[in-house]
Amino acid sequence: MNQISSPPFIIGVAGGSGSGKSTVSQQVLAAFGADMVSVVMQDDYYCDQTHLSPELRPQQNYDHPKAFEWPLLVQHVQALRNGESIEMPEYDFTLHNRSNRTIPVKPAPVIVIEGLFALYDPDLRDLMSLKIFVDTASDIRFIRRMQRDIEERGRSVESVIGQYLETVRPMHRQFIEPTKRYADVILPHGANEPAVDIITTKVASVIEQLKQS
Repeated sequence: MNQISSPPFIIGVAGGSGSGKSTVSQQVLAAFGADMVSVVMQDDYYCDQTHLSPELRPQQNYDHPKAFEWPLLVQHVQALRNGESIEMPEYDFTLHNRSNRTIPVKPAPVIVIEGLFALYDPDLRDLMSLKIFVDTASDIRFIRRMQRDIEERGRSVESVIGQYLETVRPMHRQFIEPTKRYADVILPHGANEPAVDIITTKVASVIEQLKQS
């Protein structure tokens, strides 16, 4: 699919680290398939850090809005909205930097933007048809984050705890939690099944309307 006749239905999925954002996104994708749904991961838009030494990269604050390349993210979402394919950057968390590869993303009737700050930027919010905030208890989020960072990103227990106390928790309170007010839908217990069912029902309705247009 290179062109789409109608503007896509763009969903923003925000929430704290370990809240269940990926679960929501993946369930929407699984329900309708890659031809109908494309996912843009905000994590892949962390700023390039090639100019920093490998020793300095882990010391950066990755939980602040300034850690992301907002203009590129907005540009890419606008391109998808216009029916154009993009080459999404790929971020390597083991290197604390972008990899040399990119991820091709095709336009689709439904675009999901997933990330900590998915609802933070007004230009990005203006492109969204539905804004979701996944709200999960802090202790659950911390446990999930620790498991993920150790198993998938090669971090030590000490580094995960240190980062959580120094940046993750304070940045969540200062920047992420306040974006809840922009949400059209708040999932109060994470990616719970009834809430996700309501979202997929809405997406199904949108896809049907697009097919008829």
